[in-house]
Amino acid sequence: MEEFLTSLVGGILDFEFYYPLFMAYLWMVGALYYFAHWELAAGRRIDQPPKLETYPGVTFLVPCHNEGENVEETIEYLLNQDYPEFEVIAIDDGSEDDTGGILDRLAEENYPRLRVIHLASNQGKAMALRMGAMASNHEFLVCIDGDALLDRYATTWIMQHFVNGPRVGAVTGNPRVRTRSTLLGKIQVGEFSAIIGMIKRAQRIYGRVFTVSGVVSAFRKSALHNVGYWNLDMITEDIDISWNLQLNRWDIRFEPNALCWILMPETLRGLWRQRLRWAQGGMEVFLKYLPDIRNWRKRRMWMVILEFLTSVVWAYLMVAMILLYIIGLFVELPPILRVPTLLPAWSGVVLGITCMMQFAVALLIDSRFERGIGKVYYWMIWYPVVYWVLNVFTAVVAAPRALKKRRGTRATWVSPDRGLRP
Repeated sequence: MEEFLTSLVGGILDFEFYYPLFMAYLWMVGALYYFAHWELAAGRRIDQPPKLETYPGVTFLVPCHNEGENVEETIEYLLNQDYPEFEVIAIDDGSEDDTGGILDRLAEENYPRLRVIHLASNQGKAMALRMGAMASNHEFLVCIDGDALLDRYATTWIMQHFVNGPRVGAVTGNPRVRTRSTLLGKIQVGEFSAIIGMIKRAQRIYGRVFTVSGVVSAFRKSALHNVGYWNLDMITEDIDISWNLQLNRWDIRFEPNALCWILMPETLRGLWRQRLRWAQGGMEVFLKYLPDIRNWRKRRMWMVILEFLTSVVWAYLMVAMILLYIIGLFVELPPILRVPTLLPAWSGVVLGITCMMQFAVALLIDSRFERGIGKVYYWMIWYPVVYWVLNVFTAVVAAPRALKKRRGTRATWVSPDRGLRP
């Protein structure tokens, strides 16, 4: 029995080390292949989008809740899109500030392409998107948060996937962080390249993507109709619609040239709330679709699901190690349960070097989008200290919250921390 327990503990320790190491190299290889095959081979600049055979009409949906400080700039960027046929629908979802008044003024003054929908009370982003989709005049919907700035050529880059792929149900764009006044902001610039952008590239190579980016994503309306549109009780409607579309055999593409400049939290409190919502949303979606996952026809989602579940198990085991270390400081534990130190030994050095390699590869790939982005590389040494710890604890807290949440409870808005604007 003692030998079995010793082997089990040794296996857990190996898993805690090798899992992040394996995933880092898997993401790097997948992202580099994607970059070489789809981005480098095309050889196009961002400001030279492809010529399309047709330019179908596009509706921009802008769900807003308390976006008075940002929404006018967002609308102006949309109206400056380099695309021939589009309309903009802004949905004021029960805002308590001057968002509704600003939108009405813009529509009345000089923006004939802008229409405004007012919801009397906070119904949640999913309901706002539903209402916008129902009112839209076009088959293709580009959904943008009320504080995001869409690059003027992004729509054409997105639409090439719909025009050339009849089974493409959604396209996710490439969010770029513009709040970088603090250490947390600078780290997030690298994170969105090395973690979010890299993972989406890799996932497109080995199967399905975990989620579209809720801040910038496009949809085929017939695909949304096929799956019942956005679910109203999911805390992260973007993850839910991504799984729903892919489980119903719609394809989701990643378009790195569809840039969208976004605001992100720059305080630990704001960051905690955001990451906890993301982690809880992932668990809610997994529990919802668990009965469908076993179907052989859904097998292309298995890799994404395995990756998600393994990361949750890894987080719980990591917290268990931290707790055993703390308990061991005050109580004499059996030798098999002792964690002598949390300070990195040789394994920590290997993980640290791998982490910095991952950031180097990602920033090299993304250097064509932002001049001087390599400067943030020197700040990325702090990423494991802040974000690995944060993601571990949010994953552990999110699982029970998702399990005890009652189905059918409407998911409404909470205004996030949007950092310090440049």
